Amino acid sequence: MLLDRSSSKCELCASESKLSAYEVPPVSKASADKCVLICDTCSEQLDNPENIDINHWRCLNDSMWNPEPAVQVIVWRQLTRLNSEAWAQDLLDMFYLEPEVQQWAEATEPVANNGSTPSKDSNGAILLAGDSVTLIKDLDVKGANFTAKRGTTVKNISLTDNPEHIEGRVNGTRIVLLTKFLKKVS
Repeated sequence: MLLDRSSSKCELCASESKLSAYEVPPVSKASADKCVLICDTCSEQLDNPENIDINHWRCLNDSMWNPEPAVQVIVWRQLTRLNSEAWAQDLLDMFYLEPEVQQWAEATEPVANNGSTPSKDSNGAILLAGDSVTLIKDLDVKGANFTAKRGTTVKNISLTDNPEHIEGRVNGTRIVLLTKFLKKVS
């Protein structure tokens, strides 16, 4: 079934060699709709993110448009892992997932901040990559010559190594924001 669905190609990078089924966690009952067909290169890098070849994952530009939810989940997770790369963040900004697919993708999202203190907004709510936040104060943006106004919503945020900082786009410019000036949008 996976071979037919994928035309015998890796569903992430389109390679035709050494293909195998990859279960997309969490899986309660194994089935084709909870798996993707991927090559050894993609499998190795998914299982060992410390050995990641960032340029290999530029293929996500094409695979993000795959209609299969399991493929979309893997693509979202990889783009989230690579969100420090401008091209990956741009793709993530364009990427839309249905709510139930988004929940699946976030179910085993890579641990933010290397397992250290989570990022929290001004009210103590934990912030995750992809969340939306609202500014609670006017903020002067250094180097961009504009003020981010209170009430501005920043969608699809990215976490950083510092739990007190997040990244997001305001007025089309990617900036770092202090979490103490943000409120998570429910």
